Amino acid sequence: MSVIKTDIPELKLISRGKVRDMYELDEKSVLIVTTDRMSAFDVILDDPIPGKGIILNQLTLFWMRRFSSLIPNHIIESDVNKYPEFLQKYKDQLEGRSVIAKKAKPLAIECIVRGYLAGSGYKDYVKTGELGGYKLPAGLQNSSKFAEPLFTPSTKAEQGEHDENITYSQACDIVGKDVAERVKNTSIKIYSEARDFAASRGILIADTKFEFGMVDGELTLIDEVLTPDSSRFWPADLYKEGQNQTSFDKQYLRDWLEAQVWDKTPPAPRLPKEVAETTTKKYQQIADILMK
Repeated sequence: MSVIKTDIPELKLISRGKVRDMYELDEKSVLIVTTDRMSAFDVILDDPIPGKGIILNQLTLFWMRRFSSLIPNHIIESDVNKYPEFLQKYKDQLEGRSVIAKKAKPLAIECIVRGYLAGSGYKDYVKTGELGGYKLPAGLQNSSKFAEPLFTPSTKAEQGEHDENITYSQACDIVGKDVAERVKNTSIKIYSEARDFAASRGILIADTKFEFGMVDGELTLIDEVLTPDSSRFWPADLYKEGQNQTSFDKQYLRDWLEAQVWDKTPPAPRLPKEVAETTTKKYQQIADILMK
């Protein structure tokens, strides 16, 4: 059963984002449900990706546990059987795809780390020779590997709007220099450890996006971590510089949408069943590889 939209009338709905529904549980905690909604190019598609929310949620829990010694995360509980009694009747909406989390104040930037030149980063480089304020060497190609990971933050746009790439200096202006330095260093540290772990499983992590918030004044890892919605995962044995890569992530769906006649404003094209099923399969494959 796909979960596209949750309905828990006993709780106040705080937000219904591109993928996640968030409810207020009490003064210090929230219930977050990862649905099967899919967004691409900042547009929510009409068709869900079956089972996607469970995959994203389980991968996020896997990574958050792995990096708990590096930075606190917002997870309180993920076992539905341990949720408050009144939530048990919503088990079909919550099982495997939800968490009870600490209420956090999200930072107003997205924290992107890039190990390879791909996607919008490659497009920026072709136009300007730069990426996120970094002057890059001449002669780089599509999917070229960087000597060191780059921190390339972006704005956090309202739903329906587009995130915009910004420089590190601009990020400092938005969240303050001290916080910006901490999230930059932490993001690169998490990415580097995840990159090395994934490499041991035959996977290249080309880039990823992290989100952080403040919980009682403490910098905290929130939202999703190293999922196929927020990252590019490439099989190492098929990697070839200078071209688009085979991937276990959202890129397959983006490529299908790019081939349609669509101006990237709502409504998006309807997804054929085989496109949705192939997307689910790719998401499940990377989860199996990383969490086995």
